[in-house]
Amino acid sequence: MALRQEPTARQMRLATELRRLRDAAGLTSREAAALLGVSAPQVSQIEAGLTGVSEKRLRRMAAHYACTDEEFIDALVALATDRTRGWWEEYRGLLPTAFLDLAELEHHAVSLRESQFLYVPGPLQTEDYARAVFAFRVPELPLDELELRVRHRMARKAVLDRPTPPPYEAVVHEAALRIMVGDRSASRAQLLHLLELSDAAHITIRVIPFELEGFAGAASAMAHAEGPVPKLDTVVRDGPQGAAFVDSEAQLQAFRTLFRKVEAVSLAADRSRDFIHRLAKEL
Repeated sequence: MALRQEPTARQMRLATELRRLRDAAGLTSREAAALLGVSAPQVSQIEAGLTGVSEKRLRRMAAHYACTDEEFIDALVALATDRTRGWWEEYRGLLPTAFLDLAELEHHAVSLRESQFLYVPGPLQTEDYARAVFAFRVPELPLDELELRVRHRMARKAVLDRPTPPPYEAVVHEAALRIMVGDRSASRAQLLHLLELSDAAHITIRVIPFELEGFAGAASAMAHAEGPVPKLDTVVRDGPQGAAFVDSEAQLQAFRTLFRKVEAVSLAADRSRDFIHRLAKEL
């Protein structure tokens, strides 16, 4: 079987978790290979995400690594055997891989939480708002690539529109709601779109107002995708080189705490709705 040239973030997550299990068992890759009856390079390739692993072999690995968390093992098996080719695959080779990885992560998430302070979260953006965001990029994008990114961002909304969508909570700072990313008309349309979305039972939008005293959490922007088990949660943060996927337990716990702190100082959903309605009337 040919090795993967560019593993997806989901494939890399499986590889990372298997390596962590081996490390926790105190085994070298050569020792693990001997127990499994395979070559050391095969173990290295699995742990690099360059090749897949069958359910049978994965369960043998978990047994040799003395992992007794059956729920976690079952979740890893689901990762290993999933063959989903979602809508994002049509963008492979056309957009950076991180765009596809984010869409795939959202598709498989049990729930989604996001905190943003300068922009409306991606899944909640209107087409005009998203176009204005991508148009401001430096260096400027060719028109066809800009439209490709806008189309991809709009397609991400499918996760919130499906028959059984995951719960989605967004905490948004007033700054993100007041900054006119596009023109006045587009900005008002974006606010009205947020009000429309907030009617859905599975979508919660909460606002942090400027008047809040002592808020120093503007650096905690993140998207948190809950996995089938807490060990498989993922946090996504924007960085200078693009989206960064965070999955170490210590970092995940830190970001869970950060989100709780941000959530605690935000307005309740009904008050946030009234707040957004007032802003829309001002435009």
